[in-house]
Amino acid sequence: MTDPTDTADGLDPRSFDARAAAWDTPQRVARASAASAAIRSAVRFPPGCRAIEIGAGTGLVGLALLDQLGELVLADTSEGMLAEARRKIAERDLDTVRAIHFDLVADPPPDGAPFDAAISQLVLHHIEDTAAGLAGFKRLLAPGGLLVALDLDAEDGSFHGEIGQGVHHLGFDRARLGRLVDAAGFIDVEVGDGGTVGGAEDEDVPYPMFLLTARRP
Repeated sequence: MTDPTDTADGLDPRSFDARAAAWDTPQRVARASAASAAIRSAVRFPPGCRAIEIGAGTGLVGLALLDQLGELVLADTSEGMLAEARRKIAERDLDTVRAIHFDLVADPPPDGAPFDAAISQLVLHHIEDTAAGLAGFKRLLAPGGLLVALDLDAEDGSFHGEIGQGVHHLGFDRARLGRLVDAAGFIDVEVGDGGTVGGAEDEDVPYPMFLLTARRP
């Protein structure tokens, strides 16, 4: 998660850093539960799976999958979100989980790479260069490693509404995205239904999502 709305004089109230402490609303907890259920139904993680979640925020999705994972790295670019993730890790004494500052496109793979799985929810549409983002995911994965990404189907821009800073894509056409994933060198590419998600401003409006799965050869 990026913070394009931070200002020189302080935090913009719409930024991820400013919203981090109050991020885990009942709606977002329910959203993460639904996302983790969709992933569980589609993905079989290998025993002892070492995973990294990109754009992890406070860790809602990754931590909901923790019983399926041997180790988990929560990665984000928002220090506010990372502070909340680290608080959870400490409070729950999660010795197999850590939280790091990491930019998928700009940074080299972090300590612990390569991983068996890379997971993301609602991250791809924030990455301007989708091909570069997919290349970043591939760099994180060991041979045979899984890419698992939930994101928006093509929409009209109303999902983010007035808080749409840092949004580079109004969702994705599934067929076109599948071709991009193929071109990035992944195999076993599938882009299927990923359920729905409430809007960033109006949680009562459902937006369809896809679930992308692929493997690094």
